[in-house]
Amino acid sequence: MHASGHRRWPDAVKAQAVADTLEPGATVGAVAARYGIFPNQLSSWRRLAKQGKLVLPAVALDEPAFAPLLVHDVPEDPPEPPAAVSTAAIRIHFGAIRVEMAADTPAARIAEIVRALASSPC
Repeated sequence: MHASGHRRWPDAVKAQAVADTLEPGATVGAVAARYGIFPNQLSSWRRLAKQGKLVLPAVALDEPAFAPLLVHDVPEDPPEPPAAVSTAAIRIHFGAIRVEMAADTPAARIAEIVRALASSPC
């Protein structure tokens, strides 16, 4: 607790609380009570998650998730890496929500964000 009397919540706890609100039948009020916070604080955390500023935990899937697999031969003499670093970005558009990530963002992280967006009540 800070001198002002405010508690600091770790991002992992905030993310889990937000994820709990996305469960079927969950309400912000009930989840907030379970964590001992005000509903408006939890709503603020939900906004952070929607803006991509709070990362939600990965959702356990009942069924396996699949992604396309591309297989190709590796050339014997690999090409020289480009001299300039690419500034390309990965962009996800979901309704009014726009998320932009670095081109080297791990696939697992991208999948977490997509799952969070798909389960949001937007």
